[in-house]
Amino acid sequence: MPRLVPFRPAAACALAFVLVLSFAAGAAAKRPVAQLRVLGKGGRLLAERPLGLAGRVAVRTSPRADCFGAGTGGSGKVARVRGATPLGMLLRGSRRTGALRPVAVTDAFSFGLGLCDVGSSRATKTLSWMLKVDHRTPSVGGDAAKVKPGDEVLWALAPYPYPDELVLRSGRHAKPGVPFGVQVLAYDEKGHGKPAAGARVSGASEPTDARGRTTVTLRGPRRLVAREAGALPSSRVPVCVGGKCPRG
Repeated sequence: MPRLVPFRPAAACALAFVLVLSFAAGAAAKRPVAQLRVLGKGGRLLAERPLGLAGRVAVRTSPRADCFGAGTGGSGKVARVRGATPLGMLLRGSRRTGALRPVAVTDAFSFGLGLCDVGSSRATKTLSWMLKVDHRTPSVGGDAAKVKPGDEVLWALAPYPYPDELVLRSGRHAKPGVPFGVQVLAYDEKGHGKPAAGARVSGASEPTDARGRTTVTLRGPRRLVAREAGALPSSRVPVCVGGKCPRG
């Protein structure tokens, strides 16, 4: 005969189970997270997503990572990179985003790991991987620079001297057909921002003025991007319209 379970103990068990799940969800929500953005050859967006910072990531250095010159390829040994670094985020992101694979690095230098390939984008004599953390170029390499929760990490394959990075400032909510103002700033390697005149913004009929400002009108939810010749495009800024937000 089946054993009857009293109501109260069963309810208590269910409640405990719910509390455990709630605690686990809360702990996951509190994990340190930063934003990773990767621009490949020609400014093509390869990835733009939040990623965790905990732990270490293993990568096998590649003999084919010889973009720094003859004899600079990797040894083939496994290197371990801290997750809370720009390179650690890139390696972790490559596990989830196919466009970032493979990531080819070399251990031929004493100062740290060198980055050659990210997906089909490869560093050359005229193009190298620019790195920024919160719009500023760190003084150390991608495997040593520290990343804090909430930071924005940018890897971009670009010519040197490196171009400015555009940053789009916009509200996150708008009404259908009602114009709203945005501003575009251009950040140099030192993290100094200035108004970007002549930039084009999604949904704007006119380029930005001398103050980097223009007006956008949307009929539906959209991710806005600022672009300007000779500069790196901005990250995508989601704008909800009429209570509906962009998917993804």
